[in-house]
Amino acid sequence: FSVPCSAILSSYLLGERLNLLGKLGCMLSIVGSTVMVIHAPEDEEVTTLDEMTSKLREPGFLAYAAILLAVCLLLIFYLAPRYGQSNILIYLTICSVIGAFSVSSVKGLGIAIKGFFADQPVLQHPLTWILVITLVASITTQINYLNKSLDIFNTSLVFPIYYVLFTTTVITTSIILFKEWVTMTVVDIIGTVCGFLTIILGVFLLHAFKDIEISLGNLPQVLQSGEQAPVTQDDKNILIDVDNSSIVPEEKPKVFMIYS
Repeated sequence: FSVPCSAILSSYLLGERLNLLGKLGCMLSIVGSTVMVIHAPEDEEVTTLDEMTSKLREPGFLAYAAILLAVCLLLIFYLAPRYGQSNILIYLTICSVIGAFSVSSVKGLGIAIKGFFADQPVLQHPLTWILVITLVASITTQINYLNKSLDIFNTSLVFPIYYVLFTTTVITTSIILFKEWVTMTVVDIIGTVCGFLTIILGVFLLHAFKDIEISLGNLPQVLQSGEQAPVTQDDKNILIDVDNSSIVPEEKPKVFMIYS
């Protein structure tokens, strides 16, 4: 509900515009999210920090994390100073890429908290403190660049785009780290993809038509206010229009010819 709530609240509290297509985009986001929840994959059971450590040490996830880190550093130190003030995707991509590390850290810390209450020596495990440091650094970076984006761009656009980018990163991270889609059926895979595409369509409606004044009241006028197709005239009509022209040049010198 982050997409419709942020769009609706920003229209009432911040005075930002939310037209009919924006409201339709919010509805599509809710529908797509519902479909994704229905067909969502089940989490792979990881109960100890040792199992989590083995997951994090897999070559596939290490390569994926290295790529995300390189992309994040490129965005922060090269693209953000140059294009961050004009391109909404720069800051939001940084938040989304960092979100992959925060989600993984939260998953590991949840296992550590369960182990702590089960009297397991989780505080002596080095992974616990690595996850805490990673979580603090990633959340701090996300808050920083998300606030920068909110200071520059429309709130009703920031949260939908951020939602799509963040969800894409989280789904990809879950596939690589926890292999959640291994046990999914074809119907669940198609349902998840269709739900996510529906969310993207809703976000597109929010973004692409945000400056159009359209509502249920003026919808017929908006549909009829398009430019009329040019009428093709034949030579006869063109000659008549030229002869009936009311524009007479006044400053052109007049010449009189006298015939004897």
